[in-house]
Amino acid sequence: MAAPTNEEGPTLEPGAAPYGNFPNYSRFHPPEGRLRLLPGGLLRQLFPSDARPLLGLDVGCNSGELSVALYRHLLGLQEGKGSPEQPADGKDLYLLCCDIDPVLIERAQQSSPFPNSISFASLDIMDSTSREPFLSSYLSRFGRSTFDISFCMSVTMWIHLNHGDRGLVEFLAFLSSQCRYLLIEPQPWKCYRAAARRLRKLGRNDFDHFRSLAINGDMAERITQILTKDCTMELVCCFGSTSWDRSLLLFKSNGSNHEGREPSEQQQ
Repeated sequence: MAAPTNEEGPTLEPGAAPYGNFPNYSRFHPPEGRLRLLPGGLLRQLFPSDARPLLGLDVGCNSGELSVALYRHLLGLQEGKGSPEQPADGKDLYLLCCDIDPVLIERAQQSSPFPNSISFASLDIMDSTSREPFLSSYLSRFGRSTFDISFCMSVTMWIHLNHGDRGLVEFLAFLSSQCRYLLIEPQPWKCYRAAARRLRKLGRNDFDHFRSLAINGDMAERITQILTKDCTMELVCCFGSTSWDRSLLLFKSNGSNHEGREPSEQQQ
């Protein structure tokens, strides 16, 4: 999750990015820290019988480094190779990546090595009047109404801090309704405190909702509870934690509103 910014220079200070719009985010948390946790052949395991192209949604993509790295990893592509005619993983994947910051999106568009397969767009995922027609328009190009897999990497805290408990629950409910599988990396509670502290050090007002959040503590567990109890999803697997102490959790929809045959469940 990120917010618009007109000047890149000042936002190099982490506290100056109250929506997570760090212009050099991948330097803090490089993609390899997540990718090493994800098994090879993941798409084959989740979608063994799907012959059609798979559709992915990456929410809060920043400037796209992780999105591109995920695409390479999921398709078994090595660094330096262009768009594949036949991906090593045997699957075709189209990835829609969105972020609220148009500056970061422009950078992602300019640097993407896979412009035919990865689309970057500026979108406020919390604005229902914008997100629903935009996502529906993208999906309709493929004759689909939902995505096969969504990615939400270190986004939930920014949604939570800026939109409160209700906003977090709404976000998770919407995201879960849009996909068959969801790979999510929640920030732990200590990151909330650090983000608030950085903001105060700059002499800025505290996050509107920080001190009133009733959803707190073990955020991976709290988000798992919301997704499994309120959003008709089940936890398939925890792939472990990054070196910066964030869990990678894979959820599967139990809803009946998703197209396609039910993929075989990955072993935990």
